[in-house]
Amino acid sequence: MNTSGSSFWSSGSVPLIDAEVLSSIITVASDIALVVSRGGKVLSVLINPNETSFGKLSHWEGRPLMDFLTRESRPKIEAVMELMEKGETPSRSVELNHTDNSVWEFPVRYSFHPFGSDGSFLMLGRDLRPIAETQQQLVQAQMSLEQGYEARREFDARYRLLLRTVRDNIVFVSVNDGKIKDLNDPAATLLQSSRDDLIGTTFAQEFRDKRPEEFTEALINASISESNASLEVQSRRGRQRVMITPQVFRAAGERILICRLTTADETTARFDNLSNNLAAVFEKGSDAFVFTSANGTIEACNDAFLDLVDAAHAVDVRGRSFADFLGRGQIDMSVLVENARRTGQMRMYSTKLLNDFGAKTPVEMSVTFFEDRSEPTLGFVIRDISRVDAMRKAPLQTSEESSRNVMELVGSATLKEIVSETTDVVEKMCIETAVSLTRNNRVAAAEMLGLSRQSLYVKLRKYGLLNKDGDGDSE
Repeated sequence: MNTSGSSFWSSGSVPLIDAEVLSSIITVASDIALVVSRGGKVLSVLINPNETSFGKLSHWEGRPLMDFLTRESRPKIEAVMELMEKGETPSRSVELNHTDNSVWEFPVRYSFHPFGSDGSFLMLGRDLRPIAETQQQLVQAQMSLEQGYEARREFDARYRLLLRTVRDNIVFVSVNDGKIKDLNDPAATLLQSSRDDLIGTTFAQEFRDKRPEEFTEALINASISESNASLEVQSRRGRQRVMITPQVFRAAGERILICRLTTADETTARFDNLSNNLAAVFEKGSDAFVFTSANGTIEACNDAFLDLVDAAHAVDVRGRSFADFLGRGQIDMSVLVENARRTGQMRMYSTKLLNDFGAKTPVEMSVTFFEDRSEPTLGFVIRDISRVDAMRKAPLQTSEESSRNVMELVGSATLKEIVSETTDVVEKMCIETAVSLTRNNRVAAAEMLGLSRQSLYVKLRKYGLLNKDGDGDSE
């Protein structure tokens, strides 16, 4: 003990301490204290009253300390006891792991002090479990960081490989300062410079008569416009006409523009043959094509559509609502438009086309929503399925597999139960499909299925579909 030069701790200055007071001092000064005899038997166990995690250890008293130590800790306490036999005291604390019938295990750091003249010694311990838990948390945090760094390196490698192999001319531009963050080699070739020389330079200076602030603002406006417009500029070095199609995204708190560059000549050459082929399909194809405005007004159609609705000329249908020619009118139109707006397209929608004389033709159609222009447009492809529909209505021979599946039910249920159950399955599937297509519009779904509104509610309740998409009834 370091007396720091004080004479207070000299012999006779310290009064004798009562046993209970000494016991309380020891318990407060440590988390756990053991008094061990020269032979290694536990004479006393003192637990800090503030430490409840140890539980009751009174059964240790009178038993060898070795019984409550792990295998790797026993050589440590044997070395300490050998020093004590020689009259020496360990200069360093020793970490021991306690165990009790293999139920639990905890580490404790002990300091050793001779206690009495019979060779017994006092072990003052500090519980190391909080430190171990902190270390474990640090290890887990380090592992998470390493996994994050590894994932980041993997994504960076994918990004570099994609940027290197893609054929499009791609440039990444910072919105804050308008400088080039990165670009690929085809874009650098188009701008007639090298990738290393262009990174970090102002993007606007690569084009004629463009001020950085105004040019960056124009790119942002083009990227957020509904028509997804492109900017036509002229390169400074090659004097080429370049079309820039920008898109903005946010990364690490910074807004970045990804710009796709194409030359005007390249764009024209790429789409010349395609445009000619599409025009030929539109004029001479067997399927009907109709283009309408966003609200369903017919803007253009081909002869195949005129044949379906028995119209003499395109003038007779242009400017009219496409809903006028649909079997369920505005209900069909709403389903088509809403699904096309939501997902970009809708496929294989069955309905009937009406002409001005009331004749109906079964058709299947798909619709695509074009929003990459100043005025959004809907494109419909319509196919006459009157022959297919007639074949569907004719009696069909069931396949061998279907027959086998039905035959397996024979004997386990009556004929009436089998027919009823299979009918219920088909009926439920049809109702779910109609509700999904109409986006939970019960009136439109009932009209589509040819049911009354009350009948649809009965069937929804029967199959547990009434609250599937919300309690409210969408009109």
